[in-house]
Amino acid sequence: MTNVIEAEDVRRSYAGGFEAVTGITFSVAPGEIFALLGTNGAGKTSTVELLEGLARPSGGTVRVLGHDPYAERSAVRPRIGVMLQEGGFPSDLTVAETVRMWAGCTTGARPAGEALEMVGLSARSRVRVKQLSGGEKRRLDLALALLGRPEVLFLDEPSTGLDAEGRRDTWQLVRELRDGGTTVLLTTHYLEEAEALADRLAIMHRGRIVTAGTPTEVTASRPARIRFVLPVGVPAGRLPLSLRAAATGRAVEIRTHALQDALGELLLWAREGGVRLEGLDARSASLEEAFLDIARDDVRNETVGV
Repeated sequence: MTNVIEAEDVRRSYAGGFEAVTGITFSVAPGEIFALLGTNGAGKTSTVELLEGLARPSGGTVRVLGHDPYAERSAVRPRIGVMLQEGGFPSDLTVAETVRMWAGCTTGARPAGEALEMVGLSARSRVRVKQLSGGEKRRLDLALALLGRPEVLFLDEPSTGLDAEGRRDTWQLVRELRDGGTTVLLTTHYLEEAEALADRLAIMHRGRIVTAGTPTEVTASRPARIRFVLPVGVPAGRLPLSLRAAATGRAVEIRTHALQDALGELLLWAREGGVRLEGLDARSASLEEAFLDIARDDVRNETVGV
């Protein structure tokens, strides 16, 4: 199988004619972590629900493991795991009872103790669900998604509510699952999470995919930046014009697609002029900056009527 997930010109409309997904195309290869990102209301959840087989697309085609996940749900459902944003488990059951109950509805379920060990909840197995913290409930959600040894794992905001240690542990588990052959599609608002985990990603905005590729490819389309503060008495006008520097008082920012060249020119100028650059910080564009630029571009286009 070339691709585990395939979406071709997929659309999803709701009552009243609102189109939440406006014709998107992407694919996910076997053993790949693919992140679907987007602003609030971008259409991420609407898209993932189609992939999970919870609804039929209004247009286009969706295939998961070679099947239509809605029309051929019985062929797909036993082979996938789904971690929703909120599980909604019976609050008076213990953690172990909840896992055993779920295992009874899962084909080929792994032992409850194994699932809890994977997510670091073994010590909390006798605690009632209502006594768990928000982060622990997210770990329980993940344990249940992993019960059936899924070939494809859908993770909707997997680290929401987790502390820094829990988030890192979850990331490591997701990587281990990927390395073991599981294909993972995740949505997240933590751009650091997407940057750390995703082999490839797509950013959605207003129902369409506006950019896609590896994290490096997506960020490479955005300029790097150099920031520093000039000493008193050294005006920004003395900087080389080729650097296209923007200054606010003594604070200077340079944006460039050739970071090494621009930084080298700046440092040479500073050395020759005996200028000390305070707080010098040079870095490539981050996924967060690329994401925010997409949102700002849309606002600017609306303002000018594009």
